[in-house]
Amino acid sequence: MFRSPAVATMSVLRRTLLPLSPQSSTSISRVKNFVNFSQLASFKPPPIKNEPTLEFSKGSLEWDYLKEGILQLTDNGPIDVPLVIGGQKIYDREVVPQVNPSNKKQVLANTRQATKDDVQGAIIAAKDAKNKWMSMPLHERSAVFLKAADLISTKYRYKMLAATMLGQGKNVFQAEIDAVAELIDFFKFNVTYASELYSQQPLESAPGVWNRAEYRPLEGFVYAVTPFNFTAIAANLIGAPALMGNTVVWKPSASAILSNYVLLEVLEEAGIPAGVINFVPGEPKLVTDEVLDDPCFSALHFTGSTNVFKSLYSKISFNVNKDIYREFPRLVGETGGKNFHIIHPSANIEHAALSTLRGSFEYQGQKCSATSRVFIPESKWEQFKAILSDNMNQIQQTNISSSSGFHGFVGPVIHQQSYDKLSKVIEDAVTDPELEIVSGGKHSDSIGFFVQPTLLRTSNADHEYLKTEFFGPIVTAYVYPDAEFSAILHKIDSSTKYGLTGSIFARDRNAIVEAEETLRYAAGNFYINDKSTGAVVGQQWFGGARMSGTNDKAGSANILSRFVSVRNVKENFYELKDYKYPSNFD
Repeated sequence: MFRSPAVATMSVLRRTLLPLSPQSSTSISRVKNFVNFSQLASFKPPPIKNEPTLEFSKGSLEWDYLKEGILQLTDNGPIDVPLVIGGQKIYDREVVPQVNPSNKKQVLANTRQATKDDVQGAIIAAKDAKNKWMSMPLHERSAVFLKAADLISTKYRYKMLAATMLGQGKNVFQAEIDAVAELIDFFKFNVTYASELYSQQPLESAPGVWNRAEYRPLEGFVYAVTPFNFTAIAANLIGAPALMGNTVVWKPSASAILSNYVLLEVLEEAGIPAGVINFVPGEPKLVTDEVLDDPCFSALHFTGSTNVFKSLYSKISFNVNKDIYREFPRLVGETGGKNFHIIHPSANIEHAALSTLRGSFEYQGQKCSATSRVFIPESKWEQFKAILSDNMNQIQQTNISSSSGFHGFVGPVIHQQSYDKLSKVIEDAVTDPELEIVSGGKHSDSIGFFVQPTLLRTSNADHEYLKTEFFGPIVTAYVYPDAEFSAILHKIDSSTKYGLTGSIFARDRNAIVEAEETLRYAAGNFYINDKSTGAVVGQQWFGGARMSGTNDKAGSANILSRFVSVRNVKENFYELKDYKYPSNFD
């Protein structure tokens, strides 16, 4: 059930963390005030189920609505994207363009860049908004996110699809399962999870005692650093802490500005109060340094590269040691992966090959869960190679944000830096005696950032291409002797620093059980006879350990617990008549 942070009270005493002026931003000021909210009932959230996805079948009106959404975002030139701090839109700042990766000459958005003073303003706005937002009963905060979910399902559906297709290079199916279905699921399922969390109370109270727990938001503010590859992840990184009563400073990816700004518009229309979420695009180091040096920084919610997360982890640890923070910050991060498919001789090879194609090349391999290494038994290699290569050769790269390319399976990689890195990986493979290009290998950035889906084979089970994350449409295969299935499982487990996702393809149950046991820590999401991608909120809780992140499982109730600080309250109804216990009497 929904319960307020305090138990059934009309006037809730709250403490506010806010500097009274920019000059006092390094200090923590206590302001005692009463915030009045009535809670006259306990509420249950509406029933939930995963959002259905549209099929976009041939001749359906869905295509016409999508075209309208794209025209809405492109017909009048680039969208002007401001900073949004404390509900105020700020336009008079340096501008950085976001281009369409399918057509790099098309500027989609001109984004204002935050200065140091802007970041400080966002921190102050988050502190100013904290008291009233955290005091608001859970059902009131939840209503904002439930309304936002319904707005995306209806009014904003095609605008959100169009923004994600244009700015992030997704085809319509990938955009639909991300920017619509998964995003809605995060908002709706989190509401139910929060209700369930609040209902978890001490199991026993002694006679004359009432024990209870309240799920306080963290004492300071949350810093959300969101990636380019999933609009839904951006929504969850800001939405999960905000739902639990926290306020957020949000640094979006420069390559996802268009969809992220549409998301902010949706939240504003849904009624998110000013200052609860502060939108500060800008140079990553500048923004981050200002945020992490603030004493009221309470949590990092991050999705991105392993190296960036490690650097943030290091700086936060350094600041902890210097006694900068009031509390130990919570670090929640989902980072890289070198995700595997292991094929057993008993597997259905056609299914394994087609699953590998999907896992490796959907969204151009730019999912943290994308398949990037595959291990095939010698007896099945030729069959596997033929099926995979034949289907790869049918894939045409297109501008998937134009009507002529709407039906494309793959599109561009996200930007020039990614293109340069991936084209070098392919070029280096040509001269490497331990690598063979089996299929693909072409690339061009003349119009957009296009890298052909590429299958490599290596003769070295310890090759660097089986260890390094490329984050693009490149998969490396290693062919192992059939009799060495057990040995290759141990190699998969030990050869990389990651532990995000992986799959076993087999009909032999003994082989499946062996893989499950041997690879227990090699993947936080382990799939049996399915591809390594495609986790669904509420079904497959997502996250990996080792150097793939903190494994707090987005899409589950667990992640919400990272953004609360539990207070246990004991209220006694009996009054003492003597200080002695029974054992103290003669």
